[in-house]
Amino acid sequence: MEKKVVVAVVCVAAVAGAVAAASVVKRKMKRDRRWAKAMEMVKEMQEKCGTPIGKLKQVADAMVVEMHAGLASEGGSKLKMLISYVDNLPSGDEKGLFYALDLGGTNFRVLRVQLGGKDGGLVNQEFTEVSIPPNLMIGTSDALFDYIAAELAKFIAQEGEEFELPPGKQRELGFTFSFPVMQTSIASGTLVRWTKGFSIDDAVGQDVVAELTRAMKRQGLDMRVSALVNDTVGTLAGGKYSYKDVVAAVILGTGSNAAYVEHAQAIPKWHGDLPKSGEMVINMEWGNFRSSHLPLTEYDHAMDNESLNPGEQIFEKLISGMYLGEIVRRVLLKMAEEAAFFGDIVPPKLKIPFILRTPDLSAMHHDSSSDLILVDKKLKDILEISNASLQTRKVVVELCNIVATRGSRLAAAGILGILKKIGRDTVKDMDEQKTVIAMDGGLFEHYSEYSKCLENTLNELLGEEVSKTISIEHANDGSGLGAALLAASHSLYL
Repeated sequence: MEKKVVVAVVCVAAVAGAVAAASVVKRKMKRDRRWAKAMEMVKEMQEKCGTPIGKLKQVADAMVVEMHAGLASEGGSKLKMLISYVDNLPSGDEKGLFYALDLGGTNFRVLRVQLGGKDGGLVNQEFTEVSIPPNLMIGTSDALFDYIAAELAKFIAQEGEEFELPPGKQRELGFTFSFPVMQTSIASGTLVRWTKGFSIDDAVGQDVVAELTRAMKRQGLDMRVSALVNDTVGTLAGGKYSYKDVVAAVILGTGSNAAYVEHAQAIPKWHGDLPKSGEMVINMEWGNFRSSHLPLTEYDHAMDNESLNPGEQIFEKLISGMYLGEIVRRVLLKMAEEAAFFGDIVPPKLKIPFILRTPDLSAMHHDSSSDLILVDKKLKDILEISNASLQTRKVVVELCNIVATRGSRLAAAGILGILKKIGRDTVKDMDEQKTVIAMDGGLFEHYSEYSKCLENTLNELLGEEVSKTISIEHANDGSGLGAALLAASHSLYL
């Protein structure tokens, strides 16, 4: 009897062991299936984001076609190709005292710049930053510009005697106004619409320079706005002041844009007298570029459809800092939903749009620790994912790399488009030409994997001989220093 019991117990234990083993095998098979599915999604993302050199050259050629169309007529292209009315970029010979007002959001800056002429360069630069009370962002035009002019007057009132101007000479100001404006001359432009939380109805359709000028008069301030500036054009001016061979400027930050120097004769929609310099700076508004050659994925289409401006700014949505983190979040969410990438429960925070910012993406992409400790910390702190294996963390880094690589390589293709348009993509015989692209923006400055990839791609596109003649230089603070330099190069007293 005892023997039978022992045998029965052994049999039951054996069956239980077999069931447990089967259960473990089943769980492992399920995990393996999920992992295979997740890897399949990563592979598909990599293929869809592919930017082989042939494709990038097609993108550059499409950019050139759109540039021609935008220069031919208003509305002729998705690229606006706006005439900036800047026909004199700084030469480095400018001398004297100049100011800038940089209004680009909830803060504004006032700058004073002292230039020392040919050999003196930038002698001195001081600025103050002021936040705009929320009620003035939705009030009246007079209230906003009176507040700005009062702060400008305060800044000037604190100046020492060394900044006093000779009698009869007005102070001159470059005005960076980072809202949509239809520019009508170097120092006039009407506000098309407000963005960034401003809503002042009586200013729309008005000349913003005239509004500021009237407010300065009410403050008893004897000052003239000599240039109304877009920040990308300002970056071009700042770059040109430091590097005489600058031909274009590109901003890669939260958003993206480019400006370059065009031959005035190559602008069919320009109907005024040809400028003496024979040149005109064009503000491309390149964020709105689109082409069938752009490698778009289902995640890009979904993000665009749910954005505030569907169908617009497609190029910007592929290359700029506002969107890179969001694209990665969307891929991770789909992997969590369809392949249980982070376990059986989809992390709730992963469902929040724009929770993953590009600085976080950059930090994870740059994590060089063997166990990817920073990736682990970011997943915990931002998405509340605390059980990600090293294998999982490696996949997250790979996705950061896929999205950032696509963005930087497409930005390089855009730069190639500009160089092609102005004939700087080849080396002329016996030509000692040098070409400099001025770059600015947090994405370019702080995401080094992105900027490194951009430069390498541009060299690859141009080939060894041409790339020796092209350099990319960081030009800081186009919206401030650049605006003051444009006030100098368009001064009444030159």
